[in-house]
Amino acid sequence: MLIRLLRAHLRPYKKAIALLVLLQFLQTCATLYLPTLNADIIDDGVVKGDTGYILSFGALMIGVSLAQVVCNIGAVYYGARTASAVGRDIRAGVFDRVQSFSAREVGHFGAPSLITRTTNDVQQVQMLALMTFTLMVSAPIMCVGGIVMALGLDVQLSGVLVAVVPVLGISVTLIVRRLRPLFRTMQERLDNVNRVLREQITGNRVIRAFVRDTYEEERFRKANVDLTEVSLGTGRILALMFPIVMTVVNVSSIAVVWFGAHRIDSGGMEIGALTAFLAYLMQIVMAVMMATFMFMMVPRAEVCAERIQEVLDTRSSVVPPKAPVRELRRHGHLEVRGAGFRYPGAEEPVLKSIDLVARPGETTAVIGSTGSGKSTLLGLVPRLFDATDGEVLVDGVDVRTLEPRLLARTVGLVPQKPYLFAGTVATNLRYGNPDATDEELWHALEVAQAKDFVQRLENGLDSPIAQGGTNVSGGQRQRLAIARTLVQRPEIYLFDDSFSALDYATDAALRTALARETAEATVVIVAQRVSTIRDADRIVVLDEGRVVGTGLHHELMADNECYREIVLSQLTEAEAA
Repeated sequence: MLIRLLRAHLRPYKKAIALLVLLQFLQTCATLYLPTLNADIIDDGVVKGDTGYILSFGALMIGVSLAQVVCNIGAVYYGARTASAVGRDIRAGVFDRVQSFSAREVGHFGAPSLITRTTNDVQQVQMLALMTFTLMVSAPIMCVGGIVMALGLDVQLSGVLVAVVPVLGISVTLIVRRLRPLFRTMQERLDNVNRVLREQITGNRVIRAFVRDTYEEERFRKANVDLTEVSLGTGRILALMFPIVMTVVNVSSIAVVWFGAHRIDSGGMEIGALTAFLAYLMQIVMAVMMATFMFMMVPRAEVCAERIQEVLDTRSSVVPPKAPVRELRRHGHLEVRGAGFRYPGAEEPVLKSIDLVARPGETTAVIGSTGSGKSTLLGLVPRLFDATDGEVLVDGVDVRTLEPRLLARTVGLVPQKPYLFAGTVATNLRYGNPDATDEELWHALEVAQAKDFVQRLENGLDSPIAQGGTNVSGGQRQRLAIARTLVQRPEIYLFDDSFSALDYATDAALRTALARETAEATVVIVAQRVSTIRDADRIVVLDEGRVVGTGLHHELMADNECYREIVLSQLTEAEAA
């Protein structure tokens, strides 16, 4: 999976990688040539007392060293640049795919896991790419070249290498096999820490209100300890790697000096050749150590690549149309025909055979008990979900065939949990219409009954809004979300229980102003509060995912037991009448 991911994202950088490999090859060749030059200086210069030979070959060594430094700098530069570009591309790919997800896919992965995959997981793969370009490319060249050069110096002494390299390879392989499952567990527990921390930050007010600080501290402590334990286990195994490698290196160095001394004593080897052989041994071992360092990173990067690829391979259940409809009559006629929705693997559908018609100039209300499917029904229109049965039509066209931008301009949704982005009041209001003027923003705020409190803010439209709108109250957040949709000026307005945080007076004033503003538009309101929807032109009653009644308030009170129970749970018989 790691190779598949890297291959796909490295393809645009073939030229840079080819140049990088060439530079790494040249600098490795220069590194391998230096011990031979040093041996020649010792044997033919120092031993014979030839100062001229020492100076001339010393100058050559300086030139080779400079060439090696220049090539190494160039290789590191291109390696870092390419690795950063690959990390950027993978992050962008994950972000684009997540943006295409419906609520179903987001719920499947979970927001904390998606954040970890987009940040930490991509960083691990990017770091592996960087280490590959800067270390791993030169390691095999160094290892093979060192063995060849060592064999050229003394074949008999090279027998030490036959024992050293396999021992190192087997040791590293055994350690890496133990690391891979631990790294997967580490990433999963990192997800859990992110999830717990995110919940505690988001739900800070609830935690304080119920004085659950101790409980949440214990919950975070457990998640943190779980991550620490697996990290320590991984660290203990990693800690074995370098001592094992260094032990093998030191033992092999002793063996080379021991056998090399006997070879020199018998006249079969020169002192300079032994020095060069030790240098090549160290280069071979350094190459193995670089590969070892890479192998330490590969298991975790492989796990991260699998998690990233899992996101990239997941297709959204909301698929853009291949031949989209790009124009509508723009009347705002909404019709739901036999629509149903079922989550994958669920025993029962959330919605069953829903029929609903909402016309321009009318207000259609949807009411029902908690869990009856009201929000899911509304989500089918802007394609937050796609109906698994039936169809949803806007101006006679199935929403699944509409061009996404056209659907977004036609349908405006105020969600049940209004979300405001970090920025200002103005940037949030212009989210649906970037070209809106200040006059249009103030008009939308006035209709949404938010003008007064925005004017009281120190900077008016330029007043800061915290992420999620946490620096304004729930009612203010709902009114700003309504104003944001009014600025968009769609043909169809969907209000998903968008008045629940408002007091009765503000609710009534807002609905009156909305009625004037949306007189020619189609309005669909989902609400729990009967007073919000009792004057609607059409009321649709949902119960366990089915439509059990449609009509006006007085008609439903007379012949629909489900609606009557909802009304009488909030109003007296006289108030309901």
